[in-house]
Amino acid sequence: MSYYFKTEKYDKDFLSENMMGPNPMLIVEELTQNVTLKKGMRVLDLGCGKGLSSIFLAEKFGVQVFAVDLWVSATDNLKRFKQMEIDDLIIPIHSDALKLPFADGYFDAVISVDAYHYFGNNDHYFDEKLKPILKKGAIVALAFPGMKYEVHDAVPVEMMPYWEEEALEMWHSIDWWKPKFEKSLSDFHIKEMQCFDKAWNDWLSTENPYAIEDRAMINADGGRYMNIIGLIGKLI
Repeated sequence: MSYYFKTEKYDKDFLSENMMGPNPMLIVEELTQNVTLKKGMRVLDLGCGKGLSSIFLAEKFGVQVFAVDLWVSATDNLKRFKQMEIDDLIIPIHSDALKLPFADGYFDAVISVDAYHYFGNNDHYFDEKLKPILKKGAIVALAFPGMKYEVHDAVPVEMMPYWEEEALEMWHSIDWWKPKFEKSLSDFHIKEMQCFDKAWNDWLSTENPYAIEDRAMINADGGRYMNIIGLIGKLI
């Protein structure tokens, strides 16, 4: 079964202009392949960037999406949502993930694509910051860059020019991430995502300066070390 039945409809120029990393629409599509989201649900898109994942969630599922990001303004995202004629379902919010302005038990689901590793790569964020604003039984679906295995004690020589120490602190393996969620989530699944190559190729084909810089890194990696990790579950 293809994971890319929906994202092909979007204008390639629109996607290229608004990607901030590996194609988030491909990632969120695969991530939610086995997730049940229904109209009327309140969904937090945490670290939404320029809102591509929010657009996908609203269009495919008809849910009310709260598109939260620290680095992209709510005004800029609203313009994109209006451009896609989906602004009636998406509420853009400019906020820090460490200071989320929501009531306890507010959301039916949280989705996060290529963002959670920035603020959640520790033993306390999920329990202290995220869990309180989720309903019991809320869907949790997260995707973030990772490693096939822990490399921190023996960084491959060929990757040293590309992997900054700050980045390595956020990139970990499935075995590292799994204990941070398995006690809090039922129906818990964590795996290496299939869309890695296509999502990265879409990003690297843009003329974004950061994408141009990333080309050498992905070439040096050659599929040996990096991956995209996806996890889903329901809050216990």
